[in-house]
Amino acid sequence: MKSFMGPDFLLENETAKKIYHESAAKEPIFDYHCHLNPREIAENKKFSNLTEMWLGGDHYKWRAMRTVGIDEVYITGDADPYEKFMAWAKTMPQLLGNPLYHWSHLELQRYFGIDTVFNPQSAPEIWKKTTEILASDALSVSNIFSRFNVAAVGTTDDPVDDLLYHQAINSGKAAIGKIDTKVLPSFRPDKVLLAQAPDFPDYIKKLESVTQMSIKTIKDVNNALSKRLEYFVLHGCKASDHGIPMVPFVVADEDDLQSTFEKALAGKPLTNHEVEAYQTYVMVHLGQEYAKHNVVMQLHVNAARNLNGPKFETLGPDTGFDAVHDLPLAEKLGGFMDLLEQKHALPKTIIYTLNPKDYYVIGTAMGSFQGGGIPGKIQFGAGWWFCDHKDGIVEQLRALANLSSLPRFVGMLTDSRSFLSYSRHEYFRRILCNLLGTWAEAGEIPADLNLLDTVVRDICFRNAQAYFA
Repeated sequence: MKSFMGPDFLLENETAKKIYHESAAKEPIFDYHCHLNPREIAENKKFSNLTEMWLGGDHYKWRAMRTVGIDEVYITGDADPYEKFMAWAKTMPQLLGNPLYHWSHLELQRYFGIDTVFNPQSAPEIWKKTTEILASDALSVSNIFSRFNVAAVGTTDDPVDDLLYHQAINSGKAAIGKIDTKVLPSFRPDKVLLAQAPDFPDYIKKLESVTQMSIKTIKDVNNALSKRLEYFVLHGCKASDHGIPMVPFVVADEDDLQSTFEKALAGKPLTNHEVEAYQTYVMVHLGQEYAKHNVVMQLHVNAARNLNGPKFETLGPDTGFDAVHDLPLAEKLGGFMDLLEQKHALPKTIIYTLNPKDYYVIGTAMGSFQGGGIPGKIQFGAGWWFCDHKDGIVEQLRALANLSSLPRFVGMLTDSRSFLSYSRHEYFRRILCNLLGTWAEAGEIPADLNLLDTVVRDICFRNAQAYFA
């Protein structure tokens, strides 16, 4: 029997062990999409205790705690940090088989050197040891980046953001000092796309203020976004991100679009057709701009947000009340990409879905738009959110290999708000190496260690480094 989460955790054969320990484990991390707070990076934040570092903002854990019956006061309420920590300890034994069980133990091992199984009995000693470590500089942001060999992170930023923290970080003038890690802003214009949202008129006013433009027409919207994208690119932006539920594909004439925009500015209700036509118009413009500036377009689709109305009212978004959506994808994804292709302006694109039913849609649709001499121009994004567990990662890797080119894959990302999440890259790398090792030992691919070394190193780091250059 193997030891619990020992050195060969998730590595089930000798080839997997060799390529993980000798190839994958040594590669830097290019975390090209995350939700880390640039201010916390700039200030080289030190955390007071494991509750702040582990549970603050982590809606994955909040959701699990609710499921096992923990009262909300110990989740998002004002309970003492130690009480919240003990509530998480009480939750852990009830998460066997859940990726949170693996991630939490990996974080204890890699950040704190703690191999003890985490449960209510071990929790008091773990709290004491982790608090002592956090009181030192060992786990300041700069030391975390250094320890995990993080080459770059892509934060997620609104077009109206001033990016002052990014400027300070990358100039070495922030409290974090000079670091080797590049901290890159990513352009996330969701708020300007959600024309039906109650705060849409106020957001347009913010966009007017930051661009010093009057935004009265739909063309003004596009011009304002172009101006802000140029500002982001000037400050190192390599990627955009879109978190709307579906890829829009409704073509309308500009008179109708202008009427829709004016209704949205007035706070009047819009039909779904009107919203989608507006989004299509703006997204096609943005796609052209991304291609012009060599900015990668990321599309996160099929997430159903904020299903619990009362909880949304009291706690807001991103608090653990989302789910997998089942919106149709094939026709809209193909149509949207074709609109850009017709304009010779389809940018490098990564497509993520929260619903595994879409895997073969994405894998085949993207093959229709590869080319231009760009290796892996259109990417099938890594297993995302509810799919970034062991089974979900393997399923995504198998679908990608079956339908496209696995060796061109740009690999894993944290998509996280937590500085403890870098161990998830290790989790992914172990699963990847085990899959390749299994194929090699079964004679399905060559047991050529030089070939496997190249493929593993490329997927873990080098492909992303080249793709976002």
